Amino acid sequence: MFCWLSRLYRGLSRPTRRTTQLIWGSFSRSLVLSSQRRIPELSSFVARTNTCGELRSSHLGQEVTLCGWIQYRRQNIFLVLRDFHGLVQVIIPQDESAASVKKILCEAPMESVVQVSGTVISRPPGQENPKMPTGEIEIKVKTAKLLNSCKKLPFEIKDFVKKTEALRLRYRYLDLRGVQMQYNLRLRSQMVMKMREYLCNLHGFVDIETPTLFKRTPGGAKEFVIPSREPGKFYSLPQSPQQFKQLLMVGGLDRYFQVARCYRDEGSRPDRQPEFTQIDIEMSFVEQTGIQSLIEGLLQYSWPSDRDPVVVPFPSMTFAEALASYGTDKPDTRFGMKIVDISDMFRNTEVGFLQDALSKPQGTIKAICIPEGEKYLKRKDIESIRKFAADHFNQEVLPIFLKTNNNWNSPVAKFIMEEQGLGLIRLLETQEEDVVLLTAGEHKKACSLLGKLRLECADLLEARGVALRDPALFSFLWVVDFPLFFPKEENPEELETAHHPFTAPHPSDIHHLYTEPQKVRSQHYDLVLNGSEIGGGSIRIHDAELQHYILATVLKEDVKLLSHLLQALDYGAPPHGGIAIDYHRALRRVPCAVQ
Repeated sequence: MFCWLSRLYRGLSRPTRRTTQLIWGSFSRSLVLSSQRRIPELSSFVARTNTCGELRSSHLGQEVTLCGWIQYRRQNIFLVLRDFHGLVQVIIPQDESAASVKKILCEAPMESVVQVSGTVISRPPGQENPKMPTGEIEIKVKTAKLLNSCKKLPFEIKDFVKKTEALRLRYRYLDLRGVQMQYNLRLRSQMVMKMREYLCNLHGFVDIETPTLFKRTPGGAKEFVIPSREPGKFYSLPQSPQQFKQLLMVGGLDRYFQVARCYRDEGSRPDRQPEFTQIDIEMSFVEQTGIQSLIEGLLQYSWPSDRDPVVVPFPSMTFAEALASYGTDKPDTRFGMKIVDISDMFRNTEVGFLQDALSKPQGTIKAICIPEGEKYLKRKDIESIRKFAADHFNQEVLPIFLKTNNNWNSPVAKFIMEEQGLGLIRLLETQEEDVVLLTAGEHKKACSLLGKLRLECADLLEARGVALRDPALFSFLWVVDFPLFFPKEENPEELETAHHPFTAPHPSDIHHLYTEPQKVRSQHYDLVLNGSEIGGGSIRIHDAELQHYILATVLKEDVKLLSHLLQALDYGAPPHGGIAIDYHRALRRVPCAVQ
């Protein structure tokens, strides 16, 4: 079917003496073209002259033809016509000579598709609608055609009409007619186009498609398995183009990107989807700071013009700092309530569970301060918090209330000496009516618990009217220096990769790899936005011997499954690194500009 396209491609790709000149000549011309932006022709090639949303006073007197859906009709005198671009008011003719036109426009059900032709006229004085972009004009109809009648819909096509998620998904094609969904999809398209322009035209990246059917690879998420026609043999859908893009770097492509579809069988995780889109990037001869600068520039260039501009460079935080202060590797930095270590203050405490925690390795006492918690948190909230800690972390959480004159009210208040109480006030910067949540235990466990409670308390406070997280604020953050390996949950004596098995060790920690691999940091970096990880990447291992050691000795993986990659690394692989931006997660953080 596409043999002619293949022949054309082969003809175009034959090398000539002018190949280099042609490539760079086309590249420089594309830079010029990208700077000469044109307003898109929204009515080219179709049976309309204009869109419903574009008509203004400057169009007065023009004869136009419009196509769209009937959104609203009033007293059989006016109707509002809608298309993807907006709304316009149409006057239904009342004279007998236009009876056929009136019949079509008055009898057609709501959401029927019609074509109307007429003249753009001014609305009568005092009848303008400043809430509509087309509110100064209306269409005096001369002819009308019913293109398709609409049956009764399962819900109205209006964004303010509440619909269950199940109903929206069942009739997704109707849900797509709404302003919000139209905005989201067009925003996505615009941002992808800007990203392509930034990467290809401004920085010389090559857009390359990689295979969708592949073989199983070790590590990472579970893969979807696709049966083949040959009994007992299967394909796997790739979790990401990770190996392909590394092979492209071995092939000397230097700069690769792709708007890639990825597939992961992670149905049990609420923040995952079985398939999603990511902006996939790989570069040769690059270091971590180069990747970070590229992504900051990419987001700044492609960011929607109706949003506040992205400010670069993004702040950076180590994994250890994120865990200690926020209890998570994807902190929401739009608000405070940071975790504070108060272990030193309670070294001589008489409280039993605090003493017990401090006596163990990595034992610690941590606390967070909930501003005006006594005012907004109810008794049942405190009970729920303590139950959550016991059920999910097997930890005790003590609530402490700061009363007038800096007195503490808590079951352990009598054990808090005056010096300790003043120290708590100083470290946590507490004020009257604040609530302190205190826990003790192993460092990572205590921090993770308070990180969860920090977010839960933020939800509770916001539900009761406290403004904590500004939805219009975009708080980007790089999290760096992750551990290269984590102990496996089912068998802590064994290790698994924190990112993926191709991530390079931190140069400063390479000496630990052969003796204490659990101490090795990685060259892995995550991009976080408002508490969600929207991207992640790393500098890769380009040395075959090191990659073989990590796979076989540290991770105990079957290296035969990756023999193709190991062989490629042995054939002069350049240093390389990359990143993938989860496009869907990033867009969910951009609130709609349309009300």
